[in-house]
Amino acid sequence: MPPERGPTVRAPLHAPLVPTPDGWLILRVPVFAAGDRLDAFLSRNGGAEGRTRSEWQRIIGSGSVLVDGAVGKSGQRLQPGQEVRVAPPPSHLDLPAEEDVPFEVLFQDEAMIVLEKPAGVVVHPAPGNATGTLVNGLLARFPELRDAAGELRPGIVHRLDKDTSGLMVVGRTAAATAHLQKQMQSRGTEKRYLALVRGDIDENEGLIDRPIARDPRQRQRMAIRVDGRASRTRFFVLERFGDYTFVEALLLTGRTHQIRVHFASIGRPVVADETYGQPGGPGGLSRQFLHASFLRVSSPSDGMEHVFESDLPPDLQTALDTLRRRGPR
Repeated sequence: MPPERGPTVRAPLHAPLVPTPDGWLILRVPVFAAGDRLDAFLSRNGGAEGRTRSEWQRIIGSGSVLVDGAVGKSGQRLQPGQEVRVAPPPSHLDLPAEEDVPFEVLFQDEAMIVLEKPAGVVVHPAPGNATGTLVNGLLARFPELRDAAGELRPGIVHRLDKDTSGLMVVGRTAAATAHLQKQMQSRGTEKRYLALVRGDIDENEGLIDRPIARDPRQRQRMAIRVDGRASRTRFFVLERFGDYTFVEALLLTGRTHQIRVHFASIGRPVVADETYGQPGGPGGLSRQFLHASFLRVSSPSDGMEHVFESDLPPDLQTALDTLRRRGPR
């Protein structure tokens, strides 16, 4: 009689990994990895180094992993055919340089820094954008933030888009950064924005509750998608001008481009937002009318709660004053 066969043992499936001559690793997401989180996908397929999932989360958080050309996030869900690129380790990269980048420090203690980011400044370095960022400026003023392991986003726990101005908080130590991240994840912080949108909003206040994911056709954009992550923005109307509405937006979640995508989805795009609306605005405005005006956060050093407020910068104030002088239409 033929010997009995035991259960078939299958080797684990892995995505093909292609190294490039300049040290990058390229992976193409296979069908069997559909829906995987980026950090989990890389912990299974990211090479022979055997990095843990938490190590991959740090690498992804540094901006060193691209998904279809855009900076990846640990929790984003992958789709078959997407290209994942992993940058060379820090020894092969130029670490962030210390530069004189404009920003105002409003508060600092041993655990955190609260600052005002001006419009036009990118928050952190990424492949192809290594200088002139807020991180470069932070390292010049706070050299203790530099990570010997080559962290490209030291202390950064949340972002503002390049052309969005206003309040940000930065952790001064690894422990403080982790504490601030947990605060934001648990909604222990409060962030409010001032925005001018096109068109008239009838309601005095409302809630936009629509899931957001990356736009599959234009990878630099986000879009409302049923398979996206839950995203909620509460808003309050401050002034009406007929063809424009001035609002305060309270973030209940923190997705990429959330306010811009949400208001565009209801037909009220942020003024001068070239990505989700149209260029130009009152008073010669040339950048999106979006300003992080309010921040409530507890310091990791002593648990004390702090509240910060920021006035509109001159270009946004000029646009608003132009509408006030003109009156409703």
